[in-house]
Amino acid sequence: MPTTELTDWLDEFGAAEFVWYVKRLSGNDTLANGTHQYGPHLKKEFLFELFPEVNATGRKNPDARLDLYIDSHPDYRDARVVYYNNKFHGNPKSGRNETRITNLGGATSALLDPESTGSLTIFAFRVAQGPVECHVWVCRHETEEDIVEDRIGPVEPGKAIVWPPAQLPLLQSQEAASRAHCRLEDHEIPPEWLIRFPTALELVQKAIELRPDRSLDPDHRLTRRRDCEYEIFQSVERAVELPAIQVGFASVDDFVAHAQSILQRRKIRSGLSLELHALHIFMEERLQEGVHFSYQPQSEPNKRPDFLFPSEEAYKDANFPKHRLRMLAVKTTCRDRWRQVVNEADRIPVKHLLTLQRGVSENQFAEMVNSGVQLVVPATLVTAFPKAVRPHLQTFESFIGDLRLLTV
Repeated sequence: MPTTELTDWLDEFGAAEFVWYVKRLSGNDTLANGTHQYGPHLKKEFLFELFPEVNATGRKNPDARLDLYIDSHPDYRDARVVYYNNKFHGNPKSGRNETRITNLGGATSALLDPESTGSLTIFAFRVAQGPVECHVWVCRHETEEDIVEDRIGPVEPGKAIVWPPAQLPLLQSQEAASRAHCRLEDHEIPPEWLIRFPTALELVQKAIELRPDRSLDPDHRLTRRRDCEYEIFQSVERAVELPAIQVGFASVDDFVAHAQSILQRRKIRSGLSLELHALHIFMEERLQEGVHFSYQPQSEPNKRPDFLFPSEEAYKDANFPKHRLRMLAVKTTCRDRWRQVVNEADRIPVKHLLTLQRGVSENQFAEMVNSGVQLVVPATLVTAFPKAVRPHLQTFESFIGDLRLLTV
């Protein structure tokens, strides 16, 4: 399909009467992990604003109908928005308390197809007048995802973006309150950051300052710090950019240039964040347990994996045993990008890949394994993967444990 098809769709459904909910489909959204709780999960606060009739704890599992058009894979569904509220009906501790879009027709729907797991997806809701309807685009490949993120900024696994951000003010205020534990007030932001926006490394270092967490295992240390760093970034961005936006711009060109600089900054932070957090944890573990590594080394000409273990020198030493070498690539999402790591270190047959993607299909996982790629995911994300895949995943803590054994 030509990319102009997507750009035309973005223009049409980016009009003022639409609000977007953008996320990456997880294994708990699609049929990938085999649970009965399938159907895209959207935040309650968002759907309650659009469908106030389902915001009712007195009725069990209230729902509302929704005309849903999946335009990327021409498909129409008489869908349902359901508030699963078993928590308030006899199961207060373990009952569900979430909202999903259901009645999508099973695996024939692009929203439920296991192969869509990890796909960047836009739900464009018409909110201007009359009944709410939704047009959906499930990105079919990396090029389409890049087109979307060039327009709205990076969308990370487990996080959703409402676009335009001011369209639903109630949701925005509730999200800000939920991030208060790492959100910086204006007076807490270093003054120099208001003049020169902090680098990705400075943001990571601030997150480590607020969340040292040295007593936690590497998996929880990684996810807590990264969530904290994301909130710090949003706090600084708000403090730096909001005054300029409120003043306004002299021309459309000035506005577009300013918006592009903001989006570019977001993409740079997103691209560096996970590897910088991994770097600092490796540094901490090296001091504690003798984990040796090289960061951004050269394996072969024009090839630079994120990490080599125990070192670049060992990798280039023909006499160093191959079975004691390891490579780790770091990619926030891996649905299409995992293939980029296959040829990054010729001496190492199995390439380890650290990702935050919440699930892959069994078919895609088998393709990764056959290509010599071993997925490494934080322990908190393992249940988002199909049951058949989970035993073959490696946690970040387990990967570090294996590195320690290489030095014995």
